[in-house]
Amino acid sequence: MKRAIAYAGHVVGRVIAPLDLPLLAGLLMIMCIGLVVLSSAAADSPILVRNQAIRFAIGLGALLVLAHITPARMRLWTPYIFALTLVLLLLVPLMGTGRSGGRWLYLGFFYLQPSELMKISVPMMVAWLLHRAPLPPGWTGLGASLVVIGIPAGLTAMQPDLGTALLITSSGVFAIFLAGLAWWRIGLLGLAGLSGLPVLWFSLREYQRNRLLTFMDPDADPLGTGWNIAQSKIALGSGGLTGKGWGQGSQSHLDFLPEHTTDFIFAVLGEEFGFVGVGVTLLLYLLVMGRALWLASEARDSYARLLAGALALGFFVYIFVNGGMISGLLPVVGAPMPLLSYGGTSAVSLLAGFGVIMSAHAHRRFLR
Repeated sequence: MKRAIAYAGHVVGRVIAPLDLPLLAGLLMIMCIGLVVLSSAAADSPILVRNQAIRFAIGLGALLVLAHITPARMRLWTPYIFALTLVLLLLVPLMGTGRSGGRWLYLGFFYLQPSELMKISVPMMVAWLLHRAPLPPGWTGLGASLVVIGIPAGLTAMQPDLGTALLITSSGVFAIFLAGLAWWRIGLLGLAGLSGLPVLWFSLREYQRNRLLTFMDPDADPLGTGWNIAQSKIALGSGGLTGKGWGQGSQSHLDFLPEHTTDFIFAVLGEEFGFVGVGVTLLLYLLVMGRALWLASEARDSYARLLAGALALGFFVYIFVNGGMISGLLPVVGAPMPLLSYGGTSAVSLLAGFGVIMSAHAHRRFLR
C-alpha cells in the first residue's frame, strides 16, 4: 500500500513538475471570477456557464500537455503548426459558418475559430525565423517576419474581425521587438505605418469607420453608434466602490448593455462588484503578466525567450484593448477580456499559450 501511494505521488509529481504554481494559481483565480460574473451575466442561459467551464478544463489540459513539450521540439514543429493554422484560416471564407460573420469552422462536434490559433502560431513562426540568424535581426529577417504577421492579420481583418487582427499583429510584433530591433528601424516602421493610415481608413467597412468616429465623439449619436460605449460607462460608474451585488446589475439584466457575456463582461464586473472587484481582478492580471514575463526572461534559448515573451505581452494587449474599449478610452473593436469573456477557442488558446510559457521556463536547464 505504501509503495502504491509513493508511486502515485511520484507520478503526480512528474505530471505537475513543469507547471509554475504561482502562475497557475493566478490563472485559476481569474477563471473563477470569470465564471462567477458569467453566471450573473448569463442568468437566463446557464448552459453558457457550463460550456465555459468545459472549455476552461480543455484549456487547462492543453496547458498541461504543452508544458511537458520541450521548446526544442516545439521549434521543430513550428513551420508545420503555422502552415496548418494558416490553411484553416484560408478555409474560413469557403466553409465558415454564419456565427458572428462566419469566422468559425464547424468540425462536426465543435466550432473552431482559426484566427484565435494564429495568436500562438504567428509568434511561434516569427520566433522560429529570428532565432536562425544572429540577433538583432536585419532587414531580411525583419521583412520575412512582417510577411508572416501580415498575411494572417490581413485575412482575419477581411473576415471582418479587426480586433483579432490587431491582437495577431501585436503578438508577432512583440517577438520582433524582443529580438532587440534597433530603435531607428522601429522608427522607420512606425512612419511607414502612419503613412498607410489613409489607405487603411478607406479599406475599412462603414460600421468600422463609424466606430472610430464614435470614439472621437461618443455623444454625437448616443442612441445609435454611441450606445455601446454609453451603456458601458453607465454600468462601470453605477457600481461605485463595492458594486450593486452579484446578480443585481441593471444594465446587463435589463438588456441595456450589449454583448454583456462577451466583449462587455468587464462592465458587468464593474457594476456588480464595483471598484473593489475591478481592482482585485486587474491586480490578478498584473501578477499573471508579471510572472509570465519573469518566466520568459529566464529562458536560455532565443526561440523560447522570444516566443514566451511575445505571448506574455500579447496577454497584456488583450487586457489593455478590452479595458480601454469598455471605458471609452479606445474604439470598440470586438476584443474579449481574457478568461472573463465567454468564448471557447479564445480561452483554450490563451491557456495553451501559458503552457508554452511554462515549458520555456521548466526546460531551460536542458538548453544551452
